[in-house]
Amino acid sequence: MQDDALVNYDFHCPYCDSPLTFLIDTSQGSHDTWEDCHQCCAPIQLQVIVSPMTGELDSVVAGRDDDVL
Repeated sequence: MQDDALVNYDFHCPYCDSPLTFLIDTSQGSHDTWEDCHQCCAPIQLQVIVSPMTGELDSVVAGRDDDVL
């Protein structure tokens, strides 16, 4: 894994609104993943979209575990 493939992503927990920062690995391409909130421990679904042309992070959608992303 290359260091430039790691991108900090800042957002707020969809459950408790706590500010969070996750490290997104863009070398995996577009993917879905789940992370736990560091404050309330609730599962957060992350939909990561990486540009196939540039390999750069296009967008991240964060939602509750039961949301349809």
